[in-house]
Amino acid sequence: MSEAVSALNGATDEGFVRVAEWGLTGMITLRGDLGAAKLQKAVKALCGVEPPARGHVAMAGDTAVAWMSPDELLLMVPYAQADDLCANLDQALAGEHALAVNVSDARAVFRLSGGDAVREVIAKLCPVDMTASAFGPGQFRRTRLAQIPAAIWMPEEGVMQVVCFRSVAQYAFDLLKNAATPGSEVGLFS
Repeated sequence: MSEAVSALNGATDEGFVRVAEWGLTGMITLRGDLGAAKLQKAVKALCGVEPPARGHVAMAGDTAVAWMSPDELLLMVPYAQADDLCANLDQALAGEHALAVNVSDARAVFRLSGGDAVREVIAKLCPVDMTASAFGPGQFRRTRLAQIPAAIWMPEEGVMQVVCFRSVAQYAFDLLKNAATPGSEVGLFS
């Protein structure tokens, strides 16, 4: 059996913002009653963080838990651990009305770095207020990146991550690369 490969084999581009495919990332969609004590306890035990509030992501080391909807979380974990964590979730949530699915191979992740300019790249492509007072570290949005569904978050100031379906990874990379082309700066956040 061959080893898994990321959607774009680590493609990068150096514009006024660095755009890089982040590589293989474990992702588990967890659906259920987010207020249920059993679900909250399972997420905390397996990921090391409490389920976040609406519109946020909770991060600890190489693990993150993002609020996707009133009944859905996205757990981001090391790729090699996703299958085991998904099975552990199933065990921990036995008897609960919940569903955990490993969606790692259906997603692509991009990391943008370059100070406040990352806000400009995302603002060109997404209908999200990217001012520092409206969006900052720890916040998470499901949105559109031009014509495709995507999710965005800031793990830290000056860094943005984007997740999209693997089937549109090349399109997303090309959009991000184009929006970061030197000479196309608008200067909104400088």
